[in-house]
Amino acid sequence: MKKILFALSFLMAFTALEAQDIQLHYDLGKDRKYLTSTVEMFKPDQYGSTFFFIDMDYGANDVQGVALAYWEIARGLKFWDNPFEIHVEYNGGFGQYAPGGAYQINDAWLFGGNYTWNTADYSKIFTLQLMYKTIRGKNKNSFQVTGVWTLQFFNNKLTLDGFADFWREDNSFADKNTKFVFLSEPQFWYNVTKNFSVGSEIELSTNFGGHEGFMVNPTIAGKWTF
Repeated sequence: MKKILFALSFLMAFTALEAQDIQLHYDLGKDRKYLTSTVEMFKPDQYGSTFFFIDMDYGANDVQGVALAYWEIARGLKFWDNPFEIHVEYNGGFGQYAPGGAYQINDAWLFGGNYTWNTADYSKIFTLQLMYKTIRGKNKNSFQVTGVWTLQFFNNKLTLDGFADFWREDNSFADKNTKFVFLSEPQFWYNVTKNFSVGSEIELSTNFGGHEGFMVNPTIAGKWTF
């Protein structure tokens, strides 16, 4: 439930529109069963665009209230008229593995570029990001490849969007060490009105969030777009 508005960057920069939304997801994954809220904002200007999102989990790990808070903020820079942007990004957050037991999500800084492809009517948009990444306390020299997409169907009544990340990060588990992480969150929305949508997100991950191997975690969700 993150980064998806980047797929609209070329369209937004072209039309000078802005986009903000609030999402509420109920996680149906094994041993999860908690709520997650997401706030996203995308704003273009004459020199590029600014994007951020904030995720909060509620009730995970027997914690009452906020169990995790995480945010990403990114700036796209461009001084030319084409779909390429310079990309600068920061990620960070913290959580509780049990009531009163806190942990920090390692800060990460990313630098690179993104390039956007789209159909003539902007109903199908795909953005590819290639970035150098440094993760505090883990990987000073790393990388990340990100793909972001938005697909509109049936006069914008159905929206399929999402992202896929692949990056280098050293993680240690009980029986082995791993060096790479994959995370994808495709979303499926039925747009009841221009502002209100219902749908689902499916988190697909490998070696992510302290879990070894491949995991599938679906949600049911609602979204309000301002």
